[in-house]
This record gives sequence, C-alpha cells and structure tokens, in this order.
Amino acid sequence: MTTTTIRGTDGIARHGRASRRLALLLAALLPGCSSLGSMVPSFGGAPSVPLGTPGNVTGFLGGVAADEPRAAIVAREILSSGGSAVDAAVAGAFTMAVTLPSRAGLGGGGACLVYSAGRREVEAVVFPAGARTELPPGTDRPAAVPMMARGLFLLHTRGGRLRFEQLVRPAEDLARQGTEISRAFADDLAVVAAPLLTDPNARRVFGSPGGGPLRAGERMTQLDLGATLAQLRNGGVGELYQGPLSQRVAEASLLAGGGLTEADLRAGRADATQAVRVVAGADLVHFLPASGDAGAGTAGAFQAALGGSLPAAGGAPVGAQAGLVTVDPQGNAVACAFTMNNLFGTGRVLPEIGILLAAAPSGSVSPAPLAVAVATRGDLRGFRAASAGTGQQEAGAAAAGAMAAALRRTPMADAFTAIPQPGRGLVISCPGYAPGSTATCTGGADPRGGGVAIGSFAR
Repeated sequence: MTTTTIRGTDGIARHGRASRRLALLLAALLPGCSSLGSMVPSFGGAPSVPLGTPGNVTGFLGGVAADEPRAAIVAREILSSGGSAVDAAVAGAFTMAVTLPSRAGLGGGGACLVYSAGRREVEAVVFPAGARTELPPGTDRPAAVPMMARGLFLLHTRGGRLRFEQLVRPAEDLARQGTEISRAFADDLAVVAAPLLTDPNARRVFGSPGGGPLRAGERMTQLDLGATLAQLRNGGVGELYQGPLSQRVAEASLLAGGGLTEADLRAGRADATQAVRVVAGADLVHFLPASGDAGAGTAGAFQAALGGSLPAAGGAPVGAQAGLVTVDPQGNAVACAFTMNNLFGTGRVLPEIGILLAAAPSGSVSPAPLAVAVATRGDLRGFRAASAGTGQQEAGAAAAGAMAAALRRTPMADAFTAIPQPGRGLVISCPGYAPGSTATCTGGADPRGGGVAIGSFAR
C-alpha cells in the first residue's frame, strides 16, 4: 500500500527533499518510466510560475488517491499547476481511459461527488454506462452508451479552473507516445487475456508481439485512441455524440457487434443532482443518489461500518470499477468511481477509433455499483474525508469502510483491513478539516490493489 501524509509547508528547502522522495517512490511504482522526472512538479518554483504550469502551487497542493499510478501522477501534476480538485479528477479520469481501460474508458461511464468549499455544497455528477432498449440485428455483444467524455465535461463545469482541453492533453500524449503497463492493468489483462485477445483490434493494442498479453513494465501504445482524444480536445466532447465522429463510432460498433446507433449517442445524458446526506456526529457524509443499489448500498454499509461491522464478502472475484479521489489547497474535493460494467467491457475495440466498448447492462451483465463518499463539517464549511470503493458488489462496503475508518481516525495502515474481499478502498482524510488545517491530511490506497495515494510532502 502507498500511504502518505499530505502536510502544509513551512520552508522551500524542505520542498526539494520532498520532490526527490516522491520521485523515488513513483519510480518504484512505475518501472522504466523515462518521463517520470518531468511529471513531478518543482516545489521550489518562483511565485511567477503561471497558472497551468507545474510549480504554480508552492505550498500545500492537495492530494490524490487513484487505482492506477500514472493517473495519480497526472492528477497531482494538475494540482501543482494550480488546477482545482475538479481539474485533477478530470485529467486523472481521462488518463485512466488510457492506462486502465479494463475498468475506466471512453466507452464506459461513472459517477462523482463534488464538494465545493466556496459554495458549501456537495453535488452528484452521474454518467453511468447505460442500458439500451433496442438492439440492431447482428448485435452479439451489446455495448453500453459511452458516457465518460460527456460526464467529465459536466464535472468540469462544477469547479474547473484550467481549460478543459488542457486536461485531455496528458491522456492524449500517453496514448500516442505510449505508457508502461502498471501492475494494476497487467493483473486485469492476465485475468481475461484468452477471450480478450480473440478480437484482432484488442490484440493489436493489448497483445505482446511474442504472443499473450502485455506484462507489467512493457509499453502500450494506442495511436487510434490518441487521435480520438485529440479530436475531443480540439472539437469538444460533442464530437462523440453527434456529427462525423458519432457516425464513425456507430458504424464501427455495428461491425464490432456492439450495436450502438447515432440515436443512442445523441440521447446519452449526464446529470448533476443532489447528493444523499447521512449525519455522523459533527459531520455530514454524502453519497450518490439511491438509484438502483449504488447510493443506498453505500450509505447502508457506512452505517453498518460505524456500528463496527461490514457485510460479508459474496460478490464476483474480480471487480470492474476504478476509483479516484482528489482534494485541492482550497479544500474542494472530488470522489469518483468509473466502470465498464464487465472487466474490459465487451472486449471489443472500435477499429480506427480505439475506444473499448463497455458492456450494456442486460441479461447476464449487471450495472456495476458506483460507490463513493464525501464527508464535510456539519455546516459544510470544511472538507473532512473522501473515499471510493471497487470490487463489484463489495464496492459499497469498500467505500463505506474506508470512510468510517477515516472518521474514526484509524491509522491509514489499518484503514482497509475490515473491507471484505474483493473490495478495495481509496481514501483521503483531513481530521482537522481543509482548508483550515491541512497539516493533518493523509491519503491511502488499499494494499491488496494496485492503487497509490500521493500529495504534498513537507517533512
């Protein structure tokens, strides 16, 4: 597990040592990463470093917990550039679509909770990889309506500071130039390699030249996906839902057996709505709306966890979700969960577009629960904690257990021990509340998964 203390700063000399420690940590997490040095911001930067450039923030810059290391690095760089927690979450999510497409991708969807310290409110942004009522003839692997891009655009309107296109660019570059396979993604590839690599387009991306799947530390390049991300960056995410790109997606989807139509794409909507609140002592804990079992299941598991128990494990052995949690120096925070419904969705990659299609909820495929939580002071004047959970039906218990541990001030090394298998949790906790007291902030990722937590290091 990566557990870090995210503290305030009281001296530039300490910044240099902190950056070096972070570089060594991330080098160990991402073997062979030649560009790692450029990803770590310089904490000793002059105050004149412009907004949008790493080093713009020279004090406490916040923190990130994510289920994939490269996504965490990108999100942290956005925070160092002066981006908000929303900006960091958007950039990290687009990056996951490149580095962890088994669980998060442009063909999938998700949901986020957004805490705005200035507005003193928590809002839910919901964009699930949706079901469909009609399927064209020849649809043998029904694809979900791809909602990630539209959802992230809506998320950006809830507190983004940097330009949206700047947040897409890191993912585009990683897709075009290639990125090393993380342990988290290599483990997913190993689970479904045999059926996945029967698709020639998937084999071209995820297969090793020597046969079999790519392994941890090997390089994965996705030129088609990079070109699609460039089109979204230049033309806007609406390109995916109407116009020439949506037509190409629909045509390619029919060939891949996914059956998406232009009407499906036009009809896809992301929604912003009120979160569900639960009182916990002096704090309020916020959950996703109780649609299906997602929000209700997480809230119920949280109340059970506060009482000292979590439900026993009983779900699928492998989760198909990914989590991401961010907090910025102003105390704004975002907690997101993403999914392809199945691990690798339909297992089909759209030719010349590079998008891996998520599986539509139908028949044997159930929508994966999306489990996140955000805690604030009871008057909404300060950030207390944020968590995300994965592990199919145990995702709710994972997010709830991590949140309950944070509110009880459980040491981070023990925060995930009660979470039932195959649940995995992420959490960022500020017991003294942010932005008022950032010296107490810590972050953690479940040691049984491949995620990391990184942030400011002053000592």
